[in-house]
Amino acid sequence: MAEILNGNPKGCNVPCKLTSDQLEVLCRSEKLHCRDLGVRKANLNDYEVEFLCDYKRSKEELYLVKWKGFPESDNSWEPKRNLKCPELMKVFHLDLDQMLKRQKRRGLPKKLDKEVSLFLVQKAKLRQRLQRWEAHLNQIRNHPGRIFVKNEVDLEGPPKTFTYINNYKVGPGIVLDEMAVGCECKNCFEEPVNGCCPGASLHRMAYNDKGQVRIQPGKPIYECNTQCNCGQDCPNRVVQKGIQFDLCIFKTDNGRGWGVRTLQHIKKNTFVMEYVGEIITTDEAEKRGHFYDCQGSTYLFDLDYVDDVYTVDAANLGNISHFVNHSCNPNLQVFNVFIDNIDERLPRIALFSTRAIRAGEELTFDYKIQIDPVDTESTKMDSSFSLARLPTSPKKRLRVECRCGSESCRKYLF
Repeated sequence: MAEILNGNPKGCNVPCKLTSDQLEVLCRSEKLHCRDLGVRKANLNDYEVEFLCDYKRSKEELYLVKWKGFPESDNSWEPKRNLKCPELMKVFHLDLDQMLKRQKRRGLPKKLDKEVSLFLVQKAKLRQRLQRWEAHLNQIRNHPGRIFVKNEVDLEGPPKTFTYINNYKVGPGIVLDEMAVGCECKNCFEEPVNGCCPGASLHRMAYNDKGQVRIQPGKPIYECNTQCNCGQDCPNRVVQKGIQFDLCIFKTDNGRGWGVRTLQHIKKNTFVMEYVGEIITTDEAEKRGHFYDCQGSTYLFDLDYVDDVYTVDAANLGNISHFVNHSCNPNLQVFNVFIDNIDERLPRIALFSTRAIRAGEELTFDYKIQIDPVDTESTKMDSSFSLARLPTSPKKRLRVECRCGSESCRKYLF
């Protein structure tokens, strides 16, 4: 407490055992001012509304208030005129309207029944959990694009067994071979030396000067790496710069679980995100696949660019791509990308837009992508990329109903 109130006096470095909310309440109760906590003489007797729990109306409108920093036993009924929380009040009434519609009730009742008030409290607490998870994700991410979280469908909170990571996590017995050499270009796009990084493998530059992919799906992308002479503003560094767009993890309303939508307009052929997870062997993927099938979902992505040796498992370790849903008419396309790793069995899986995507539109890719081989003499490739519901053998896959809703829906994923 002394550290906060007295500006960290010399020699005082004691860990605080109270949260900032608890410290704020303590300051107000003891009539202490604290600039860091926002407690001033002008607002010393003001208390912050955490959320609204209930509503009733007699001579005037009253709300049951949960006060920030105080236990629920201190909740109190307050007249609307005393409350200065328009945003919380708006959210409260949106939740209330949602519940009343479910009950097929019209108009605002004078008093809410227990079922409705319980739902409102649960919804408020869910929103807090999602906000904490959102803050946690944004603290961990290493990319410019922000992450938002919304659930306006039910009371499901953040996944309990999922950990957000930014890059591949290598499983036991797997080694990533780093690039030993790089290009000597000063301007990779206008004056490439010896074809730059893409030219070394007989492929032209994958991007235009705006960073949009211009090669056909199925061909690999070779970006400049840490050993290259060019700078970070090189046009051949796109995927390695990470997610550039604000994205929202949201709960779908048609039984497809969580999904991802973009909050910004995305141009055609633009990099959106990588598919990140734990790299495991196909033998380990086979074992996990049986377990995942019993759960009814999986996140196994076969890395079958040259050999079917490794798989990316994003079930428990992954980035925002973990939440991207399947569609038979997707707006994202898979590309194999090589940057700092020279092992062609371990490409990075990048998702690029197939068309312009509007702000607010859901992002999807095809879990069973079929790509027509192109220029196979100069391109080592397998014509199939798959997000496997079961191990890679088609005979072992169950028919899973597709709910993408597109006009070209295949009805089944596998």
